[in-house]
Formats: sequence, C-alpha cells, structure tokens
Amino acid sequence: MKTRAMDPSRRGLLAGGAALAAAAVGREALAQAPAAAPAKPALPAYVAWKSPEAVIVHTATTIETRRSAFGTSIITPADRLYIRNNLPAPDVSIVANRDAWVVNVEGVRQPRALTVADLKTMGLETVAAVLQCSGNGRGYFASKPSGTKWQVGAAGCVIWSGVPVRNVVAALGGLEGGARFMTGTGGETIPAGIDPRSVMVERSVPLKAMEDALLAWEMNGEPVPHAHGGPLRLVVPGYSGVNNIKYVKRLAFTREESEAAIQKTGYRISPPGQKHQPTEPSVWEMELKSWINGPTSEAGPVKAGLVQVHGVAMGATRALRRIDVSVDGGQTWQEARFVGPDLGRFAWRQFVLPIRLAPGEYLLASRAQDAQFNWQAEATPDNSGGYLNSGWRAHAIPLTVA
Repeated sequence: MKTRAMDPSRRGLLAGGAALAAAAVGREALAQAPAAAPAKPALPAYVAWKSPEAVIVHTATTIETRRSAFGTSIITPADRLYIRNNLPAPDVSIVANRDAWVVNVEGVRQPRALTVADLKTMGLETVAAVLQCSGNGRGYFASKPSGTKWQVGAAGCVIWSGVPVRNVVAALGGLEGGARFMTGTGGETIPAGIDPRSVMVERSVPLKAMEDALLAWEMNGEPVPHAHGGPLRLVVPGYSGVNNIKYVKRLAFTREESEAAIQKTGYRISPPGQKHQPTEPSVWEMELKSWINGPTSEAGPVKAGLVQVHGVAMGATRALRRIDVSVDGGQTWQEARFVGPDLGRFAWRQFVLPIRLAPGEYLLASRAQDAQFNWQAEATPDNSGGYLNSGWRAHAIPLTVA
C-alpha cells in the first residue's frame, strides 16, 4: 500500500501522525489479506489457438486437458487436446504445402519416397482412437518418478483419417522379408553437434501393429494441426502416444528395434529408481483404463440429490464389455451405462451412473472390463518412468455433497 509523504506546511505534526497511523493500519490489512494467486502460464505461441480455460500449461511442450474439460461427447476437440513433444516442432512452414511432404518407405520390395499427394491415391480409412501419453497418470505414483506429473489429461479420443499402412506396403510390393518391427522416424530438427540417435524421435513397434496403423493427414475432420504432427502423422491405434510419430518422414520395416535412445533405453518399464535397460519391456500397447470426469467439487460442494456420475473408459486394443462405478472408494460397485455411439475398439466410451447422493463426503471411482472379461487393475506397480498408470484406485476423486 502506498501512502502520501507527510506535508508539514499543510497539516503539521498531527496530520503526519495520522498518516503514519493510517499507513500502519494499511500494512496490517495487507499482511492479513490472502496472497494473490500466481498467474497461470500463458499458452505458447504455437498453440495459442487452444482453449486456455480447458488446459493446464506445465511447460511449453507439456500441456494437459483439465479433467472437467473432457465433456461428454466422446471426441476431444483439437483446442483442448493435450500436447507432449519430445523435441521442438519443425518450422511451421512444413504445412504450407501439405501434399508435398515426403515420407521414405523402406523394408519393402519397392522402397520409395512418397509425397502425401501420392499417399492419398493409395487408400483411405478413418479410425477413432485414444491418443494417450505414456506418462498419463504419472502424478499418482507414490514413488514420485521424474517427469511431468500428469493426472488424467494427457489423453484424448480423436478421429484420424489417412491411408492404411498395409495398403502402402501392398502398393510397394509387400515386405522385403524378415521384418519383425514397424519403425517410424519423426521429422523434428536435430540440434547440431550431437549424435542424432541420442535425441531423435524414432520408435519401433511389433509388426502386427501395421494392420491397424495409418499414415494420417486429417484429425477431427481438419488437416492434422502442426502442433499435433501435421502434415503427416503415423497413427498406431491402441499404442501409447510416443509410438504415434509426428511429422513422420521415414517408415521402415526392420528386423531389429531402432538404436535410437528413445527406443533402446527410453520408455521402458523399469523398477523405481533404476535406469532403463534394453532388455526391459518397452512402452507399447496401452492398458485397460477408466476414470471419472464429473461431477467434481472444483467450484464447491455439489448439491445433494440426483447426480450424473460420468467418465471415460478405454480398452486399448480390445472392445469394452462393462463399466462399474463406486461412490465409496471401491467398497461397493454399481454397473454404469455406456452412452453415445460405439466408435470401435480403439476409441474410448463415455459412461454414466445416475445416483442420488445425500450430503456428505464421497470417493468416486470406476473400473472397466474388456470383451475378454479382464478387469481394470486396482493398482499399477510403480516404475521409474511413471508409465502406463491404469489403476482405478489412484484415479479416484473425492466429492463433497451439501
């Protein structure tokens, strides 16, 4: 609080004493006032088009969807879809002429460099699929692994359109032989003076993933945004986000996994506190998972009476069979109802349980069951990277009803 300096010519000592007293009262009031909330980080320029109210900005390359912003309409709009980049995106000029982008296809009988325009002549398919960062849920691990402390918002369900990878392989004469992996390489710029393998985004997944994979140029009915991998992204439905290569410039069918660090020693399931080893399981397929999105107590207690407990459930590579909801932290369960259209086994399903709640404290949880009668795990073992957390107990949320 700023006070006016004493003016003896006008007020004299009495006025000066009053000013000092007022200043003291002001300082005391200021000391007792609650501290101002810290300013929310602004959206970086390359994603300034996203909805600031719907996201949490952790860093310029890690932006999370708020739990309450998923809505109930299955598809996640681009302006609230999460961001996770391992390297800065290439210059935005690459989307000035999207059809001119080139991807080199190797490990086939007729290897070729294909433009997006070429790919558009080879076939077309559309798939709804969950896109989820490998570290989604990392913030719930008790071991506090390093990395962004994602909760549920490093995920979304989007619609991709592009050419099936199997069509491209067929058009180029089929596989050369001996391939066990599909390897995608991103088009990010590698900093000068370092071994490209130490930072490049290049991931290998089992060859079976080729059957469902797309080279996608469209997302949610629009050209794939530059921030999400446009002009061309390798989409591997059912596999965690890191395997869905942005700005894909090379697609190879290989006998061995990539030697890039992100494959060899990154994204491995290792015991807490230990370095990743190439012999440990790679972060590939996602796991059966669900969570509650609402109601929440973010804006204060929820009014007692009938409430609609809703959320999302995903089966990774399998269709879903059932979803249960608990309001007492898993002591008892009630079967909920899937709502909206079933967009296929790679998409998530919205669900709802209408229930009357009296005033009190509740703990909302959900657990999913897939078509093979597997139930979502209660807990995921801690691991050093904080990957693939799908335990229902960690994802439960408290609710105050008044």
